[in-house]
Amino acid sequence: MAKKKKKPQSKLKYKFTKKLVHLFESHPHKNFSEKEIIQIMGVKSTSDRKLIHDVLIELTTFNIVKAVQRGVYRIAQGSERHNAENVVEGTIDFNQRGAAYLIVDGMEDDIFIHSNNTGKAFHQDKVRVELFKRQGKIEGKVIDVVERKRTEFVGTVDVGKSTVFVRPEESRMPVDFFIEKGHLKNAKHGDKVIVKFLSWPGGSKSPLGGVIERLGKPGNMDVDMNVILAENGFPTHFPRAVELEADAIQEPNYNEEAKKRRDFRKTLTFTIDPIDAKDFDDALSFQELKNGNYEIGIHIADVSHYVTPGSKLDLEAYSRGNSVYLVDRVIPMLPEVLSNKLCSLRPKEEKLTFSAVFEITPDAKVVNEWFGKTVIYSDHRFTYEQAQEIIEGQAENKEFGDVILTMDKVAKILRKKRLQAGALNVESQEVRFELDEKGNPVGLKIKVSKDANKLIEEFMLLANRKVASYIGEPKKGKKVIPFVYRTHDEPDEAKISDLKGFLAEFGYSIPQVKNKPISYGLNQVMEKAKEKDELHIIGPLVIRSMSKAVYETDNIGHYGLAFDYYTHFTSPIRRYADLLVHRILFEQLNGRTYKDSNMLDDWCKHISGTEKSATEAERESIKYMQVKFMEDKVGRTYSGKVTGVTDWGIFVELDETKCEGLLHINNLPGRYVLDTKIKHLVSKEGHENYHLGMAVEVVVKNVDLVKKQMDLILPDDLMF
Repeated sequence: MAKKKKKPQSKLKYKFTKKLVHLFESHPHKNFSEKEIIQIMGVKSTSDRKLIHDVLIELTTFNIVKAVQRGVYRIAQGSERHNAENVVEGTIDFNQRGAAYLIVDGMEDDIFIHSNNTGKAFHQDKVRVELFKRQGKIEGKVIDVVERKRTEFVGTVDVGKSTVFVRPEESRMPVDFFIEKGHLKNAKHGDKVIVKFLSWPGGSKSPLGGVIERLGKPGNMDVDMNVILAENGFPTHFPRAVELEADAIQEPNYNEEAKKRRDFRKTLTFTIDPIDAKDFDDALSFQELKNGNYEIGIHIADVSHYVTPGSKLDLEAYSRGNSVYLVDRVIPMLPEVLSNKLCSLRPKEEKLTFSAVFEITPDAKVVNEWFGKTVIYSDHRFTYEQAQEIIEGQAENKEFGDVILTMDKVAKILRKKRLQAGALNVESQEVRFELDEKGNPVGLKIKVSKDANKLIEEFMLLANRKVASYIGEPKKGKKVIPFVYRTHDEPDEAKISDLKGFLAEFGYSIPQVKNKPISYGLNQVMEKAKEKDELHIIGPLVIRSMSKAVYETDNIGHYGLAFDYYTHFTSPIRRYADLLVHRILFEQLNGRTYKDSNMLDDWCKHISGTEKSATEAERESIKYMQVKFMEDKVGRTYSGKVTGVTDWGIFVELDETKCEGLLHINNLPGRYVLDTKIKHLVSKEGHENYHLGMAVEVVVKNVDLVKKQMDLILPDDLMF
């Protein structure tokens, strides 16, 4: 299970900070020992005394108080407050109103920065900030930009009478870019472009920028999808030098490679993937052993054989971090010659792989494991649908039928064990659009995870878990090496408290099961929600209460999967994290030390960031396609359910199309206010109140492709 990261009690910390500052300011010439302070504050518990100590250290860091000697403090005088000790470095995080917060590593509370004090910083820049106190609270002022997070932005060209600006798409960018003549690159008013930051002259209100790529007019699907990609930092094409390097890679001599690897070419091997998949990362092999156990191999594309550290291919893959899967296209991490051909485990072809091979008993106990480089031959490619038909007995396959049924049984036992250990069983409805030859949405269907999907999932989880355990578990006489773990922290207590309140509104309570984590009770809640057809409401609430999984070298386990050790090993074609794991594992298997271990912390932060950006791009493409699908349905009435309640209106998911739109508060009868405690939008004049999960009838008023937004109103008879 995940080892919970310690989180200070923020409210109590704020209370102590306020009291301490008041104490020191009330006695500007007095020195206080820590023991005196604890007595004055009336603190008794060990945890509170520790928190007092931490607050004092933090106040000295901010130069609000000064340490006269060890354990003795006084208020810092005016001249002492404005020196290098009063300056901190961190990442600036803007909000949509132009103000910002400074996030400092190792500091629990962020530092507020007023919109007048953000200087020449952009969202997510690394900045140096001078700290000062205003009305008893610590604030900051940007005095220097240490490092730009981004220098390229997506925006709209605004041509005025005598000036040209590019207005960034990102709502948290505090300024527009001024474009001088010669830097417009034939872009016209209203065009979407990529603008590069050039400079920010002293005294100027706006930074200078230059257009480096014209994307086109908004409203065109290709343009709008490219805008989504560019805004999230993903290029739409590979640099020519990277393409040339990829094209120069020769297909290996598999017979020669087999002399250096374990040869699985004569072992029954197959893949199971989505029907439209092109990059096949993984394959499974199976053979029954004489002792009645099974040898099951999880074979993963050996990308590290082709992509060498420091090469142009490697640097580009690292920059991207992962492939991006939009509704109508895939932006691969690696050029097509690798992702869809050389590395892809296509049927009836020999391939180089990195494998995790297990001897497993019929009751799913792993009794032996082996990791290493291999060569395989995939005998068959199954789609999930084809494999599911075999599992359900609707289709026969003489060569593979019994194998798939046996592996399905093993996978189900593995899954049962995982859930019994406290793994979260989160099922979500995923909508997939059916596209015509031009990429326009013409229909949709709900993607359901069936036994065939879960079969692949369990064996991939097994490989990932066992690789992480092999590297991470302490071994006698051996030092644990730095590694890339996939970690997932325990949920925050405050979020779980909020979740309990929301669930109570729907008549659910989280059962407390003896010697089981809260995830065990959450699974029971979701099972009941599934029976009541409310999972699409309850599932997202549970997910939002959880921490986010990230890549880290500091292993705290994976709470959601109930694993003490976990990593990503199984998808190196589309995730750079897996490529790193392959390199580290290979060095370890050969008794060598991975030479770039000191870089892993920075790399983990980077790939966690690109994963977040890819997820955001994928969500935006879904929103766009939903709006596109509803373009010709304006004026129609639909039944739906409330999926979000805010102080500006309610979000409604339509039952028929599964598309979500906003019913703005201005389009509700009379005045409404948000009850934040129970998340209800409450009418002041006795009209209908709105809450999560509530069934409603709405009319599609308008769709806006540029904003990726669908506006809803109530039917006429409900407005009066």
